[in-house]
Amino acid sequence: MQFESTDAYRKKIRRILITEDELRTAVQKAGADISREYEGKPLLLVSILKGSYIFLADLSRAVTIPCEIGFMAAKSYFEDTRSSGSVEITYDLMQDISQYHVLIVEDIIDTGRTLAEVVRMLRERHPLSLRVITLLDKPERRVVDFKADTALFTIPDHFVIGYGLDYGEYFRGLPYIAEFQE
Repeated sequence: MQFESTDAYRKKIRRILITEDELRTAVQKAGADISREYEGKPLLLVSILKGSYIFLADLSRAVTIPCEIGFMAAKSYFEDTRSSGSVEITYDLMQDISQYHVLIVEDIIDTGRTLAEVVRMLRERHPLSLRVITLLDKPERRVVDFKADTALFTIPDHFVIGYGLDYGEYFRGLPYIAEFQE
């Protein structure tokens, strides 16, 4: 997808659903909750790339206890607005997670397929504990039985962009969550 002008790019933003301030407040609260829950425990925050990188960066700064960070990449959208139905792990964790409490940091849970597969893989590696925190939960689209331990926002069935979420690799840098205008 190419944009012939900045105006054409901006026209793809239908409306803002979650503001910068709402995001900041929710992430700060989540960081405080995580800091209390994992105090004195070896914590590994695992970001599912690419969409969760901004959420992870802000969340890791809001967590006030020592923690490590790891990365995985999984995709199911393949440059479209609908999930393809299959999950591909394109980059795997490098850490041995058996000595960590693992907190998966995800941008959005839509159909649930991606997270269900990632959680299945990580459970087989025997972490001390395994939980999921997601920025956005879209339960109307769920096709597998999966629920995050923590969801900062529940949203309706709209394709969303911003704060790390993209359409065709564009819009990740928006400082808010917006509905995409097809």
